[in-house]
Amino acid sequence: MNVKAENKDKGQDGRFFKVVLIEDDPMVQEVNRQFVEQVDGFQVVGIAGNGQEGLRLIRELKPDLVFLDVFMPALDGMAALRELRSAAMPVDVIVVTAAKDPETIREMLRGGAMDYIIKPFKLERIRQTLERYRDRHESLAAEDAVTQDELDRMLLSGENWVQGQKHGYGQQEAGQTGPAGQVGQAEQTRQARQAGLAGLDEQQSSLPKGLNAATLRQIVEVMHRLEGGVSAEEAAEGIGIARVTARRYLDFLEKSGYVKLEINYGGVGRPINRYVLQQRPK
Repeated sequence: MNVKAENKDKGQDGRFFKVVLIEDDPMVQEVNRQFVEQVDGFQVVGIAGNGQEGLRLIRELKPDLVFLDVFMPALDGMAALRELRSAAMPVDVIVVTAAKDPETIREMLRGGAMDYIIKPFKLERIRQTLERYRDRHESLAAEDAVTQDELDRMLLSGENWVQGQKHGYGQQEAGQTGPAGQVGQAEQTRQARQAGLAGLDEQQSSLPKGLNAATLRQIVEVMHRLEGGVSAEEAAEGIGIARVTARRYLDFLEKSGYVKLEINYGGVGRPINRYVLQQRPK
């Protein structure tokens, strides 16, 4: 069935990612819908009770993303995924299922599923995979060519970074582990407050949709470690996020008066935007 879109916050680029759910249990359908739509920028546009109906909705609605169960009547998820790939439909797939045997997992991942979530699951797990999906899409939608380092962050380190920052853990200093890293993080936070950024905590309570306080704090800590300001690429490398994501946080800090934007025209090629911490908000 088609689902009427409700008014909700769009993503940072002003659009929704359209999602189709293919799940035979009505209760799980509703849970999945609510979980998906709690993440900014995602909208469920269709729900199917089996693989055949799901393929029809995908052809009709042309979603960006599909949540796909495995055990279903008419056409199961494994067969539906094979048909999707055989028809070269331009849609990404996240498997959400109770199936946890290695053979099924291997088959679904081999068939092109970008993630595999085992029931029962928590909202936080759905949020992690959707935010990774959104960041990856925004990175690949940028005009600039992607570097190998940026691609590595998207494909290799993103999962560990999302898990850590969702629990509010700061990035450790390079080469530091355990208690030493925790001490380094505490010292960075103290320095940020001494630099006139104590009001940042209050600012975090009114962050725009799609930004979160833990990542904002990490961005500020990176700026303290690097003298002379940072570019979006340097900030991204410092905490392991996409460049376009880092730029959103830096632009927010600049508009809020916590950093100053300096444009470096030196060298060959396009100018580089550098963001420099200010002693206090404007």
